[in-house]
Amino acid sequence: MMELLNKMRDVMGIPFYPIVFQALMVLTFAIHITFVNIVMGGTAVSLYGRLKGGDYWIKLSKAFARTSTIMTSLAIVMGVAPLLFVQVIYDPFWYSSAQMSAWWTLLFLTAIALAFTFAYLFYLGKGEHGGSLFWNMASLASLILAAVIIHALSMQMLHPEKWSQWITASGKVNLHGTGLHAIDIPRLLHFLIPSLAIAGVYMMLYGWYFRGKYSDSYTEWVASTGAKLALYASCAQGLVGLLWLATTPTKFMFHPITIICVLAAASFVGYLFKLKGDYREKALVTATFAFIVVLLMSIARELLRYTTLTSAGYSLYNYKMNLDPKSTLLFFATFVMGILVISYPIAVTFKLGRKKDTEIAQLEELNTLGKVAAALPVVWFVVVALLGIVISLKNGTLF
Repeated sequence: MMELLNKMRDVMGIPFYPIVFQALMVLTFAIHITFVNIVMGGTAVSLYGRLKGGDYWIKLSKAFARTSTIMTSLAIVMGVAPLLFVQVIYDPFWYSSAQMSAWWTLLFLTAIALAFTFAYLFYLGKGEHGGSLFWNMASLASLILAAVIIHALSMQMLHPEKWSQWITASGKVNLHGTGLHAIDIPRLLHFLIPSLAIAGVYMMLYGWYFRGKYSDSYTEWVASTGAKLALYASCAQGLVGLLWLATTPTKFMFHPITIICVLAAASFVGYLFKLKGDYREKALVTATFAFIVVLLMSIARELLRYTTLTSAGYSLYNYKMNLDPKSTLLFFATFVMGILVISYPIAVTFKLGRKKDTEIAQLEELNTLGKVAAALPVVWFVVVALLGIVISLKNGTLF
């Protein structure tokens, strides 16, 4: 099987060292899953707030309705990067899993689109309490469906030894792509429950950010309620995580990185237990701590995939490499440019969001950043166009 999988690799190889793609995959996945958690947890909190009622809960429900539309966009955009890196270094496994469940893969994209649409319909509702409750419930259901599908696809790629069994389960070869073959409930819950914890941390940030724009009583209530949600969800996450960890290979369970991740998660729970006072003041520290834990969990997730597949005879580090530092340099330059370009609208949005409706935002200090952000795409286009012309002339393909 592994000999076949190795032959399924891209014959062109990869343009740079595999460990770089692996590191970028982990980092971008951590950012992506943070946005996903805010969307899923925020949608659940929005639904609860709508059902709970009361001025504060309704106001928070509407706030999360707006947040979900924005965070869904960010989650989709950031989700492209780790998926591309997976396709580069784990292509035989990902493509095989996607083909075995082709209909479900397409349904995943449909579910994401529906969740995004339903979230907008709920956000745009003009009722006293916001949009129709149906749209909120439909959005959450679509998100859960998408989570189950992507979980199963990720699990299927870890078990190539079962692929032939899955596609011949009916007694004959079934290549219709209608099956969904691997669902691990503890691991799925280990993916879903943190969304509530991260939503709680986001509520703390919400209270910190809007302090001064909204009443102190409301922002402190949001922050304190978020801290409690983060604590309860993190405790539940810890229990489910230990249950799931007990089902993993011994080599992974007792790996130093896994132990560090468990200790970090336990430390975060302990930190939340001891959190007292004005929760708004501690929002930034809490959010930083939470992201570190998410990043470590992302590393552990990749460690599990790596140890599982290397134990079966596959190593991403012996992937054929055609070193191309120029294209890699262009990639990183584009990445840095993207960060600089997007930093301007983020900075403007951050400053405008904290202003009261009666205030006029003074954003002159961002003028230089705005000019740089506007000029960089033009420079990038010129550089890429010139490179294309030079390479075409060199290869004799332009004329």
